[in-house]
Amino acid sequence: MRLPSLFSLCLFATLAQAQVSKPTPEDYSKRTENKVFRASVKPNWLSDNKTLWYRVQTGPGTHEFVLIDATTGTRKTAATLKELGLPDKEAAKTSTAKIDMRKTTRTGEESGFKFINKLEEDVDLFWINQEGERVRYGNIRAGQEREQHTFDGHVWLITSRTGEPLAVIEAEPQVQSLIIDGKGITTSRPKPEKQDKPKRGNTSPDGAFTIRTESEDIPRRKITIVDSTPKGGLQPQLKTLEYLKPGDPLPKPQWIIEKPDGTQTNVPRDLYENPFNTSGKLDATWSPNSREFYFDYNQRGHQLYRILAVDPKTAEARIVVEETSKTFIDYTKKTWRHWLHKTNELIWMSERDGWCHLYLYDITSGQVKHQITKGTWPVREVLHIDEAKREVWFLASGLRKDEDPYHLHLCRINLDGSGFKQLTESDGNHRIEFSPNREYLTASWSRADHPPVHELRRSADGTLVCVMEKADASKLLAAGWTMPERFIAKGRDGKTDIHGILIKPSHLDPTTKYPVIEDIYAGPHAAFAPKEFDRQLRMHQLAELGFIIVKMDGMGTNHRGKAFHDVCWKNIKDAGFPDRIAWIKSAASTRPWMDLTRVGIYGGSAGGQNAMRALLDHHDFYKVAVADCGCHDNRMDKIWWNEQWMGWPVDESYKLSSNMEDAHNLEGHLLLIVGELDTNVDPATTTQVVGALQRAGKTFDYMPIIGTGHGAAETPFGTKARTDFLVRHLKP
Repeated sequence: MRLPSLFSLCLFATLAQAQVSKPTPEDYSKRTENKVFRASVKPNWLSDNKTLWYRVQTGPGTHEFVLIDATTGTRKTAATLKELGLPDKEAAKTSTAKIDMRKTTRTGEESGFKFINKLEEDVDLFWINQEGERVRYGNIRAGQEREQHTFDGHVWLITSRTGEPLAVIEAEPQVQSLIIDGKGITTSRPKPEKQDKPKRGNTSPDGAFTIRTESEDIPRRKITIVDSTPKGGLQPQLKTLEYLKPGDPLPKPQWIIEKPDGTQTNVPRDLYENPFNTSGKLDATWSPNSREFYFDYNQRGHQLYRILAVDPKTAEARIVVEETSKTFIDYTKKTWRHWLHKTNELIWMSERDGWCHLYLYDITSGQVKHQITKGTWPVREVLHIDEAKREVWFLASGLRKDEDPYHLHLCRINLDGSGFKQLTESDGNHRIEFSPNREYLTASWSRADHPPVHELRRSADGTLVCVMEKADASKLLAAGWTMPERFIAKGRDGKTDIHGILIKPSHLDPTTKYPVIEDIYAGPHAAFAPKEFDRQLRMHQLAELGFIIVKMDGMGTNHRGKAFHDVCWKNIKDAGFPDRIAWIKSAASTRPWMDLTRVGIYGGSAGGQNAMRALLDHHDFYKVAVADCGCHDNRMDKIWWNEQWMGWPVDESYKLSSNMEDAHNLEGHLLLIVGELDTNVDPATTTQVVGALQRAGKTFDYMPIIGTGHGAAETPFGTKARTDFLVRHLKP
């Protein structure tokens, strides 16, 4: 039954009666959980720095201890540490508090974390979504801090780099500071700010100068949302929150220097006159000798980025680094730097030659001494700078022609650009952890279609000492889980490789035709097709209902070089669709069981915008779409994400990418889902699309999820609504 375009909360009455005869997603989840063993290794190094041990799960409720001599690769196993001849104090390292691996069940007010990692190793951060899946959010570097946006009620997991759970935290309405120190997670909350808070200052190392920024008061946009069913009350409540959108006025901070005699001098703003700055504050770094302080200037529009130096005695500013682009500078991912003050040098990351690489600068002259890394591949993350040896240790991808260009490998190079060496060699995505003295490293790698392998290697040359563990997924496969299939096809230009995966139902009959569903997220900030082994529960649950699930990264997404990435600029609506459609057609050409007359698509947030766009521009191919919490008009969404890719000032390109403006082009079956309390993407952008579809006389389905924020389709009711809609219209 198709529903007329009415603003109704009862539109899913018929859907609630729809029953799927195949096993429920909950049944599938329980059947396939805890079925992969020897998958996680957490190395513990003894004081000799040449011996390590770890505990590994060997089966349901069983484990063993492993001791490895790194000099020879000799491996011993036992049921206890005592049997390995290790003292009780080593056993104490395995005594950690029980981790409550719960999933997100609600989305409340906008909130956040500040993580303070006091360990000598990196840790990984995951959001545990409403299905209990881990969604990776990168890492928190050893000895560093990181702020993470979240929502009250969202559950987050912190693990070691080898996957050992360290803590699970549920976000609260107020921002929490979390200290990671190996003794559990210590929580501290900031004290409320006083109204007469003193102006922020920053004193030079010699104590002679104090610097601060001031800015004029700028009216800040606020949006309102209605909590129709507040907890503990009957009457709806109106909620207001600050929410800057593209084109909104921004403050322009002014640097002020207070000199030893008490006089104050303004730093002229001619070199930082129009910053992209939402807080009205700037951060600075002092040179050790107090002769200069340095700060970043990201010009609004993200096409000019500078590191500026200021002499506190004269207040004169000069350019140390200047980065320009005709499209955009990926300032959130590719403006890493490392100061080498002893040699008056700076290591800077740039895409100026079309690929993300490292450059060595002379700080005084502001000139490039030379490019450190080169090639048609990107530096993805810098792990370590050895200033004494003048070496850089980093992760890079795209190094080998015949390997997936997204796979991360460990590399080392000298600061003069010589001595480049790739230190990992296996065909997979790598995670690295060094021994305390960095003489050895553990390289854990996997692929979407290959369970984890844990290797011990020598850091000097990357030679393999031994394979510590190979994960066993046989019980997962026996439970009906199907291994994803990696597939490569040419994109829109007929020459660029597009990489993705297919997931098939365990009951696949090659003589039967199956509808195809694409899981889409085309946000330009990253790439999203799985590169590591994971249960991928959501996609597998759908596949078991009789679908072929596909996921790939088209042009406009990240990590494939500047030209590949630039496709998104002022062109969010493109979403890589020409590449995606070509990829799916190529896959189906040799897989007759893929029915391209029944193709669906779903996504959330930016993926929600993408999913609806499929039925506006490509309804000759996509027939059904579920769009969850979509940022359907980039003028309506948050300022920082949208101005990064769509530019500033707001121009015609914003209108051209708007789902609301193009709603009259809709063809096919569309379900719009939104959380009424979404504070990430303004929920009004979804209701505006509803209004545009109604004015155009279009038929569609609309499901607001009450009391829920962003990611509403991942709530139990939202997931059921999405699943039932796809089943009803694609008829698996």
